[in-house]
Amino acid sequence: MTKDMTSGSPMKLILGFSVPLLFGFLFQQFYNLVDTLIVGRFLGVDALAAVGSTGSLNFLIIGFCMGVCNGFAIPLAHRFGAGDYKAMRAFMMNAVYLAVIFAAVMTVFTVAFCRPILQLMQTPENIIDDAYTYIVIIFAGIPATYLYNLVSGVIRSMGDSKTPLIFLALAAFVNIGLDLLLIIVFPMGVAGAALATVISQAFSGIACVIYSKRKFEILHTDEEERKVNKGYMKTLCGMGVPMGLQYSITAIGSVILQSAVNTLGSNAVASMTAGSKIGMFFCCPYDALGSTMATYGGQNVGAKKLDRLSGGLKAAGILGIGYSILAFVVLWLCGNHLAMFFVESAQAEVIANVRLFLVCNSAFYIPLAFVNIVRFLIQGMGYSKFAILAGVFEMAARTLVGFVFVPMFGYPAACFASPVAWIFADCFLFPAYFHVLKKTKKMLSEPVRTSVA
Repeated sequence: MTKDMTSGSPMKLILGFSVPLLFGFLFQQFYNLVDTLIVGRFLGVDALAAVGSTGSLNFLIIGFCMGVCNGFAIPLAHRFGAGDYKAMRAFMMNAVYLAVIFAAVMTVFTVAFCRPILQLMQTPENIIDDAYTYIVIIFAGIPATYLYNLVSGVIRSMGDSKTPLIFLALAAFVNIGLDLLLIIVFPMGVAGAALATVISQAFSGIACVIYSKRKFEILHTDEEERKVNKGYMKTLCGMGVPMGLQYSITAIGSVILQSAVNTLGSNAVASMTAGSKIGMFFCCPYDALGSTMATYGGQNVGAKKLDRLSGGLKAAGILGIGYSILAFVVLWLCGNHLAMFFVESAQAEVIANVRLFLVCNSAFYIPLAFVNIVRFLIQGMGYSKFAILAGVFEMAARTLVGFVFVPMFGYPAACFASPVAWIFADCFLFPAYFHVLKKTKKMLSEPVRTSVA
């Protein structure tokens, strides 16, 4: 079922579209959380640290994949909003061709170089072998990551946020079952956790493909629409690559920060791992709002209804602020209890560090809300390159904390790295939004221009 977001109450549309997305992100984080929980409980703190030490590297590469696929979906949303379904299908096929190429190249290079990168990150010797085992399997599964994110992005570009959720929920249960099977029944260690993640994502991607081919007639292509179109590929790369780089540039700062934390020892790494996993779970509403605003912005620009953009920004902002206050209260009160899901109660230092991380981060969730809302709205409007600059600000902030403040103040400084990054990004994003809104109005007022893409 497709959804037109170019008419009706922005608050109602954004809430209705983002709730299924939220459940999708929650399921995704839930099975990532279960991975970490099972590893920490059944394999110990060192194994937990090993998986956690790969988190920023994982985000660097997998985040690029997700960003590229989200960017590929923007021209589709523009064409859907404009009612040009033939061009939308041609864009879709060219996005598929590009995704195959990207997936193949990235898989080869990441698998070949992940151990040297772990060494460069100063991964502790007692966990580097497990860290390598885990991340090399995740990187070998990059094609599965592209498959799910591309197909779900195509479906969401048409206003359907529910179908990808259904298959992601099924994948979550598959992942949990495989975790229990491959870690507890068949003691495969961290390799079992990685295999469970890859297999479950491949399952959700294949299921989305089969369902969309059967249920979405609007996606059925003819021979002409399946032709390689260099112009369309250029447009897709112009949207997808900047969005992918935005994730990766942001992640470079996280890699530098992780390298600094690695020097503090396994307990600090385990604390950051558990805290990050819990934090990512609580940050799912911001991811949902961001993805919603990309589709909302794309469809309304395609329909030339720019007056609706600011209304959408206001509605999303109200939702983000309200949730941020609630999340801070919950994490302030329950941080210790949440930490004990990952480690034994005897690990007092780790538990205290996890709570500190959660409280420091959640105190700045309002800036994070606007990072996602404004950034993805700008991307949906067709200005993906601005997201790279926002990512540069985040990278600079995390790099500053990692290089300067973590060596001086230790673990507490690392807890403030992301809040500083979010504030830096917002200082760029708000002026950027008003700039691109003005620029888009000018472009669409010219009779020869019909789209920003």
